[in-house]
Amino acid sequence: MDRAARHRRFWDRIAARYAARPLKNVAAYEAMLSDIAGHLHPDDHVLELGCGTGGTAIRLAPLVARWTGCDFSSAMIGIAQAKPAGDNLEFVVADVGQALASGPFNVICAINVLHLVDDLPGTLAQIHAHLPPDGRLIIKIWCFADVKWQIRVIFSTLAIFGLFPAIRNLRNCDVLDALHLAGFEIVTEKVFGDYPQNPYFVLRKAAPGG
Repeated sequence: MDRAARHRRFWDRIAARYAARPLKNVAAYEAMLSDIAGHLHPDDHVLELGCGTGGTAIRLAPLVARWTGCDFSSAMIGIAQAKPAGDNLEFVVADVGQALASGPFNVICAINVLHLVDDLPGTLAQIHAHLPPDGRLIIKIWCFADVKWQIRVIFSTLAIFGLFPAIRNLRNCDVLDALHLAGFEIVTEKVFGDYPQNPYFVLRKAAPGG
């Protein structure tokens, strides 16, 4: 079984438990949603990568013209599609490349997902190429290499037994370098919650000559 298939199998297997799990920090999540909302406009077409079971999409889709939530886990998308949602919201099973090709989109969201991709610089380059000038990218990402080594050992051990997803051990400086290399400008950088290793960014694709 290749790496992508193992990832898909992991998320399909835990989808029901993931959907039933209560939020650990409701205040931090609500603050993040409020900040995202402040960067959205009524005419936006938004793509959410790794939308999971759709909670964020359902909350924010009423603020924009169209919201597409995608995930490569069919089990996650099945749960999302079963939830009541507005007519401007669609959930689809797709990987990053397939989802980007279904555009155009002028806003892309990726909340706690980009530390799971095999090639962060390559994925950011793909996203940048599909955004128009002044398009926005909104992300939250785990920098697991900045977490205490004891915790990293626990996560790595759990991953061996299929109890934790395969992750990339990124540092904050790795993320900043990758964003800069891809051609994004930081509009906002914040931390919601208790973990500075899980930063949130609002980014802008500069217009040519901008």
